[in-house]
Amino acid sequence: MKQPPNTGIRRIEAAFLAAGKRKRAALMPYFTLGYPTISESAEIISTIAPISDLMELGVPFSDPIADGPTIQHSSQLALENGITVSLCLDLVKSIRSQSIDVPILLMSYYNPILAYGEERFCKDAHQAGVDGLLVPDLPPEESYNLSQQLQRLGLALIHFLAPSSSSRRIAAVTSVAQGFIYMVSVTGVTGARKTLDSRLAAYVKMARERANLPVAVGFGISNPEQARAVGDIADGVIIGSKLIDVVDSSDDKPSAALNMLTAVNQALLLT
Repeated sequence: MKQPPNTGIRRIEAAFLAAGKRKRAALMPYFTLGYPTISESAEIISTIAPISDLMELGVPFSDPIADGPTIQHSSQLALENGITVSLCLDLVKSIRSQSIDVPILLMSYYNPILAYGEERFCKDAHQAGVDGLLVPDLPPEESYNLSQQLQRLGLALIHFLAPSSSSRRIAAVTSVAQGFIYMVSVTGVTGARKTLDSRLAAYVKMARERANLPVAVGFGISNPEQARAVGDIADGVIIGSKLIDVVDSSDDKPSAALNMLTAVNQALLLT
């Protein structure tokens, strides 16, 4: 399907290309919209955007099957704060109004999208300034309708692979992948971990070769040293649970988030 000019897909591709030209992996922090409060989430995201190559923003959901305790906790607090899908899109629009131009991807489970209405969600996300979606509970075999609606607007639907992915799953994902592939570093849910899977380099190499797209690695990256190790083998580094842990334990939350990601960015520059 032919893409409109200046689409989200192209902006995502350009972000990885720009990072690659600087001989470093792209940094993509994850943060939950509406956490710790709705206004604070906007401030934190706006603070860390200038040192991010892309951003993954989570739409809270009451039954997050792929999220570990940290992100579940942040989502629950956001829901208690009254966050909704509409407010999440409003937050993105507000962030974009501050001249923040990095590609933004929304991570949402499928049920909130379905309840909102697929076509309406895609149009409203596009108008808010979203470049793509990650829907962890929507397998590629069931994603055709959503993918088509996103493609008409030039938005990417990002798919996942994991160490447990079967050959059939790998083929299904790499045949329809757009923008980049999200490589889950470990089998299980999100959360900071002390070590990374020793087979990760082989998984990344395989996915990159089969899809001819960048591969970004997430789940379990908890410090600059791990980020650097992942940056040596992958095109992007996604860090979320540790970022939320840092924010949760800090009084000056925007500064704490900025300081943590600055350290990660410095480590990536050494790759």
